[in-house]
Amino acid sequence: MRSSPSHAILVSSPTPQARGAVAMRKIVLMMSLSLDGYMEGPNREIDWHLVDDELHTHFNDLLSGMGAFLHGRVTYELMADYWPTADRDPAVSRTVAEFAAIWRDMPKLVFSRTLERAEWHTTIVRDVVDDDIRALKAEDGGDLALGGANLGAEFMRHDLIDEYRLYIHPVILSRGRRLFPETEAMTPTGLRLIDTHTFGNGVVLLHYGRH
Repeated sequence: MRSSPSHAILVSSPTPQARGAVAMRKIVLMMSLSLDGYMEGPNREIDWHLVDDELHTHFNDLLSGMGAFLHGRVTYELMADYWPTADRDPAVSRTVAEFAAIWRDMPKLVFSRTLERAEWHTTIVRDVVDDDIRALKAEDGGDLALGGANLGAEFMRHDLIDEYRLYIHPVILSRGRRLFPETEAMTPTGLRLIDTHTFGNGVVLLHYGRH
């Protein structure tokens, strides 16, 4: 699928607001972090992620109810290289096969100025435009799962994230790329704690939302 020359984003039919008040969809940033706040190592490595069947089942249950995935180019290409056909391998676990179907069938937006082609129910969007994202949130459907280092930072700069689901892994990296780097481009944002959960492998979920 090729991108449209317009910035407009549509992944489902808009819900007419005249039918009554409709809750806006939320943009939910989901990110795995080390205890010291890094989302990837110095060479972009993420082999320190502790994803067992319990955590994978949690991800599947959560993501299957989402309305769309929001990816950057790097994340999209990594996912598209493996997940569309992962469930064809009889050796993979049930949870891996389930996620393959979830990712393959879910509407996806990939934000990229260079990507020319995308498959698997994917629409290419060239730029993060505030008005377009707000229109996307007003559409019918589930919440929007945001992932990827660069795209997450861009949405933070635009102050477009409604909830943070941060999965803290029991590892200290000491260096790499932080989710929240020191910058003057972002406005301080107060959040409320929605939920916490500790998984059997030591990963802790911290779920925050806007006030």
